[in-house]
Formats: sequence, C-alpha cells, structure tokens
Amino acid sequence: MSLALATAGLEDVPEDSGIIYDSGKPIKKAMFGVDMEAAELLIAKELGYDAVITHHPKGGSPMVNLYKVMENQIERMVQAGVPINRAQKALEERKGEVERASHVGNFDRAVSAARALNMTFIGIHTPADIIAEKTVQEHLNRSLRRNPKAKLKDVLEVLRKLPEYAKVPAGPVIRVGSEESYAGKVWVTMAGGTGGGKEVAKAYFEAGVGTLVVMHMPENVIKAVKEQNIGNVVVAGHMSSDSVGINRIIAALESKGLEITRMSGVISPD
Repeated sequence: MSLALATAGLEDVPEDSGIIYDSGKPIKKAMFGVDMEAAELLIAKELGYDAVITHHPKGGSPMVNLYKVMENQIERMVQAGVPINRAQKALEERKGEVERASHVGNFDRAVSAARALNMTFIGIHTPADIIAEKTVQEHLNRSLRRNPKAKLKDVLEVLRKLPEYAKVPAGPVIRVGSEESYAGKVWVTMAGGTGGGKEVAKAYFEAGVGTLVVMHMPENVIKAVKEQNIGNVVVAGHMSSDSVGINRIIAALESKGLEITRMSGVISPD
C-alpha cells in the first residue's frame, strides 16, 4: 500500500482503499485486477498466490466509504476554475446517491471468501485513479498545446497513443459532440470515487472547460449534458483508464521484486 500511495503522491490511505483482509503471510506473488471477488480469490489460492489486489472496492470499509473520496472532486473542479462553493453544491446530489447505494451493498461477500481462503485481500482505488488522471492530463497537454483549434478527433488520436487505449474493444469514444467539434480546454476527471453527475459536468463547462475526458458516463448524464449544449464529453474507456494507473503501481511493485499477474480488466502496456 505504501508504494501505491507514494506513486500517487499521497500520504494517507484514502477511505476507498486499504487492506481488506490480512493473512499475515509474506507477499511475494500477487494477482492485480480491476474487479476481484470470490472467484478470483479462489483462482489465486489454487494457483499459489499470496495476495489479491482489487482496484474497485469489493468489500469492507473501502466499499462502504467510497462516497467519502468524492470530496476530492471539489479540489479538481477548483483547479479548473469552478468556485469552491459551486463545486461543493454541484457534487452533493451524486455523492448522496453513492452513499445510499454503498450502504446497502454486501460488504462482506468477498471479504468472507478471503477469510475462508486465508488470502490477503487489498484494495487500491483512489491512488490508481489519481495516477491515471495526472498521466492522461499531462499526455493531452503535451500533445495538444500547439493546437489551439484541436477538435475531438484530435483528442481521440492523442489518447490512442497511450498503449492502454491503443488496441482494446472499448477504447476512447465521443459521447457528446462530434469529431469536428472544437475541443477547447480539455480537462481530465478520473479520480474521486466515481462520476460526479450532470451538475458537476455543468459546473466544469460553465467554468470554461470545453471537453471533459472521463472514464465512463451513464446514459442519463450523457442525455443531460447534451441538453445543456455547452461542452463535449469523451469517454476514454473504463478498463483502459483504470489500467493506466494500475500499470504504474504494478511497475513500482515489480521494481521491489514482487511478482504481479494482471487479470480481470488490467490491460498490459506491452
């Protein structure tokens, strides 16, 4: 966990991450996937792994407390020029929805499997998302800085230069706008638990963002953003975007001698 925090530039473990179950055994070999639950824990046990690392919170307090890290979206909105009071209010509705949904979930399902198998189970969510957000934003900034009239087709082309987006079944797509739409200010928002909803998107656009690049966006939010008729949305791809951050954490773990196997949605950069 400390390596993941250091790679993301964090000091404290976010509420949606942490050691979900600790077998107490040394870790030399681990499986790392986007969604790791009972089935993956059993596979890991059968194949002789010491630990399973899940990106999405799949149990315990990281699952229940997912909504708490959504506060990080306020800082990201402020960086884009959204007034802090406006950012807070824009996030309130969606944050409440996530809290209520997390509260009724089965927080013990995967944890009890890890306990029965005595398999160390770790969740690393926000650290990976922060790394992905920063990596993709810097990549877009470098590639588009000399093209003030960049269009959405240019944004897609630049994204596909990152290996995680290059050759996947569900890569970058335009959900609001068209290939010929001017991108304007391109802003990546991939951290903060989950999507902030239609009011957060509107706050970004009203603050001068022309195009939001996100991991995913549900249909009702896409519909609302189209009706707002202010900005564009590029959905970069969920597994691809998660993999951008995860791969950099895996590189840090491997540099310390750990053997890591990618699975369940983690796209190899090679």
